[in-house]
Amino acid sequence: MRDLGAGFRFLLKGQRWVARHGRQYGFGLIPGLITLLLYGATLVALALWGQDLVSWSTPFADGWASPWRGLFRGLLTAVLFALALLLSVVTFTAVTLLIGQPFYESLSERVDRDVSPDGTAPESGLPLWRELWISGRDSLRIVVRAAVWGVLLFAAGFVPVVGQTAVPVLGVVVTGFFLTEELTAVALQRRRVELRERLTLLRSRKMLVWGFGTPLAAAFLVPFVAVFLMPGAVAGATLMARELSGEETREDEPAEPAGEKITW
Repeated sequence: MRDLGAGFRFLLKGQRWVARHGRQYGFGLIPGLITLLLYGATLVALALWGQDLVSWSTPFADGWASPWRGLFRGLLTAVLFALALLLSVVTFTAVTLLIGQPFYESLSERVDRDVSPDGTAPESGLPLWRELWISGRDSLRIVVRAAVWGVLLFAAGFVPVVGQTAVPVLGVVVTGFFLTEELTAVALQRRRVELRERLTLLRSRKMLVWGFGTPLAAAFLVPFVAVFLMPGAVAGATLMARELSGEETREDEPAEPAGEKITW
């Protein structure tokens, strides 16, 4: 249970770090805003034309008598929108991290330098295109895993009682694990830790992961919150990555010097 509280403290430390480094926080907001616009436009389009899409894809129901045709297509439209909303929550972090790779790499490196006793940050030594390729490939693998869980949990939601009680809680816990994997990947990839090793590392400290990821996943369910918490989440995940890697961390991070420039 100690790890559960430690994970939550890493989340708070990350938010506190970006609060003390306003310029880094401002740049860290940009990828989340871009992703929010893309997802928002997609969901609005689905809300406006989802019923037309369902009608086009179910021609076999054209001859059904009223009200069964309308009820059937209305249910499918609602299921389609709910599934899209669930997948948007699950994939938001992966897409934001992919779009904001240079932003979050810079932020994560800055956190490492701030809290490292010798003021240095691990570097992968890989060119940017290679890092983007690895990040995109690993994110796709995680999204597929998360999507499978999402579909299973969505189906389980129709089970009486359990679907309305245990499934939503389990959904937040599962989402929290995948969120933590995506966020710690920013720092762990710079340490040349492959996806399989990262998953093994996180599973060995599940309580730590849940303490960090579960409250974050719950907060991400609130519209727009994910955008504003993402920079701090990346910072907190970097601190947690240091813990998972067994690296020493200074607790008294220096404040951002006046006039400091952002480096990419």
